[in-house]
Amino acid sequence: MTGVKGQVQKRGVERRRAMVDAAIDLFARQGVRGTGVAAIAERAGATPSALIHHFGSKDGLVRAVLEEADRRALQRLSVPAGAEPTLDQAFDWFIRDAGHTAATEGQLAALHTTLTAENLQPGSALHTWFRDRGRALRTHLSDLFTRAVADGSVRPGLDPVVLAAETAAFLEGAHLLWLLDSEQVDLVGIHRSYFEGLAARLRP
Repeated sequence: MTGVKGQVQKRGVERRRAMVDAAIDLFARQGVRGTGVAAIAERAGATPSALIHHFGSKDGLVRAVLEEADRRALQRLSVPAGAEPTLDQAFDWFIRDAGHTAATEGQLAALHTTLTAENLQPGSALHTWFRDRGRALRTHLSDLFTRAVADGSVRPGLDPVVLAAETAAFLEGAHLLWLLDSEQVDLVGIHRSYFEGLAARLRP
């Protein structure tokens, strides 16, 4: 029975992954509002009821797509769970991720930015998800700067919370500028310039 149960669970995971992959493709091509549950289910070789069974609602599927985008970013950067990178390692990760986004993930980046704008108001479907994600990012950045102060790689007297908010603001703003005008905005170039400048500013 254990073997049968394991096979059933594996098939469930595979079906869920197929639905997320189908949603990523269709959302990127047609937008969230222009893509129905039925179309996603058909692309994944499933039924609409099966999709709702796995995700609860279309909003639940959108949330799963966003979480998958974050998971893929960590995977391609080879960031282990619970990693505590040095300042140089973290800055390198951000620059490399910008390169990957510019090369292959422009549609997902646009989807992420659009959904953020659509969920600014409390009470909107994904407001809490984006708010909590932003808080988590700033916490990780604040912890990064705190460790850097403690190990002496940056000068003392800096406010990690302010630096975290500044860095998060840059990341969001840089992607927005690039999405609006990718012909003139070099996403990798401005990431490299910002983080090299920030590193120089923070050195003891």
